[in-house]
Parts: sequence; structure tokens; C-alpha cells
Amino acid sequence: MDFERKAKISDFKKFFNLTQITGNDEALNRWAIVPDINRPGLELAGYFEHTEPRRIIILGTKEMSYMSEVPDDLLRERLERLTDGYSPAIVISKNMECPELLREIAESKNFPILISDQPTYRLMVDVVSYLDEKLAPSDNIHGVLLSIYGKGVVITGDSGVGKSETALELIRRGHVLVADDRVDVTRIHNTIFGRAPEILRGMLEIRGIGIIDVTKMFGASSSLDNSEIDVIIHLEKWDDQKQYERVGIEEEVLANILGLDIPKTTIPVRDGRNIAVLVESAVTNFNLKLRGINSAKEFEQRVYDFIKNQNEE
Repeated sequence: MDFERKAKISDFKKFFNLTQITGNDEALNRWAIVPDINRPGLELAGYFEHTEPRRIIILGTKEMSYMSEVPDDLLRERLERLTDGYSPAIVISKNMECPELLREIAESKNFPILISDQPTYRLMVDVVSYLDEKLAPSDNIHGVLLSIYGKGVVITGDSGVGKSETALELIRRGHVLVADDRVDVTRIHNTIFGRAPEILRGMLEIRGIGIIDVTKMFGASSSLDNSEIDVIIHLEKWDDQKQYERVGIEEEVLANILGLDIPKTTIPVRDGRNIAVLVESAVTNFNLKLRGINSAKEFEQRVYDFIKNQNEE
């Protein structure tokens, strides 16, 4: 599991099409590791307590205006601290001109100062969103991820239980493959996203047949680059000694992925059961529950009403 991802400033510059005015290519080898930005109003005033020095710094109209009123000796001291070895980069919004003193200090340290044409508020939102995605906690799970009826469904189970074969049947029925065998997952805010490793994208392994290119076999609409993960369906070989859920009123089972609980359903596998149809039914039932329709609870109420009526009679 990787909770310490990094965003390289060279990639950041390229993604936002920023103009670099100080530092060389080596200056862009710095990393951002905190998914947040710093608008250094208090720091420019000389207060550095509780400052997180590893955030990308954004200078807007207020900061630029304030710097023009600070004496050079004080401003130099504060800019020296803002451009230390921990700070990834400074971004100036709205194509504003960089103060000469800041440019001088940055050049002496080979520190990157970047210029954006975006207004400050838009730049802040876009940068935080970019860092949220790039620095999101990540992991990988063994299974198949598909989009079924608009929901991201991970099918898990022991090797040989039929995950890929079930996925193939579901794709034939019009559902969409995201990842087979290994699902790379990331958490962005309160949502888990899954995708296939680039080398496995659009591919499905079927024992006895080999690797299938799903996109070429079933068309471009049969695969997706990524999907939210809404539910997990676990396939396991039928065990006669085990009591399986029959009515569905038992307590909901949850699986934890990167600190978030995802609903989990177990489907026992044995000869004669159409697993693809059962998976579709499980996802449909999940969708109904999201809309407040719970068939198991309705049946439970029917039984209660029936017993009550019998007793009254």
C-alpha cells in the first residue's frame, strides 16, 4: 500500500501549461507531497508558526500588492524562507509580473517560479484537485472490475473459481470491463476509484484460451479506463457445511478498502448456477436498496403481518 505518493513539478508544469521564469530543468525535479496549497499572507507578514513548508505556493493579487509595501530587508528574509528546500514551487496567477527581489532569490537557489494565466480562485481549485488525484492513497486488489448497470463492481474469489469467465459472459451481455486480475485502487475524498495497470488495460485472461483483447473482440464501448467502486461480489466454491444467505435480512457485510467500507455480497459457485445472471441480480438489488426498495425487508414485513393476522384470528 502506498500512502506517500509524489507529484513531480515538471509534470505539474506541463499539465497546467505554466510558464517557467526561474530555474532550469533540474529545478523542476522537485516533488509535491502535500495535497494542498499555501497562500502565504501570514508568512509574508513574518509569521511562520504552524506553516506547512511542503505545499505549492500560490501568489495572487493580494500577496503581490502586499509585497510591494514591505521593506526590502524584511521581504528578503521572508522570501528566503518561502523558497527553501522544502517548498516545491511558487505559482503566480493572472500573468502578473514577478517581483524583481523574488526573481533574484529564486535564481540564486535554482528555485522554480511558474506563471499561470488563470485567475487566483480558479488556479487554487484546479491545483488542489490535481494534487488530490496525484497524491491519493493507493493499493491494489486481486479481482475483476466491471461497470454493471452503471455501478462499479469488483468480482473477487480464489484462483480458478471463475472470475474471468463470469466477466466474459457479463461483457457479452453488454456490460463493461475496467480491469482483470489486478485492480489498482485509489481513494479520492470519500470515493474509491479502480483502474487496470496500463499493460493490462482492455485485456482479459481466460484459462484454456489465453489473453483476449476485449476492445477488439466486442468493440470500443466494452472497456473503460477507470470506474468508481460501489460494490464487491465475492465468488466462493459451494460448501455444503456452510449456511448461505437465503432471505437477505442478515446484517450487511462490508469490505474495507483504503479506509472506506464497501458493500460486499458472497455468491456460492457450483454446477448449474448461472453466475453472470446472479451477479446482475445482485447489482440490481443493490441499486434498488439505494432507492429505498429492500425486497428482503418487505418479505420480512409480509411474514410479520401474516403471523399477526393468524394470531388475531
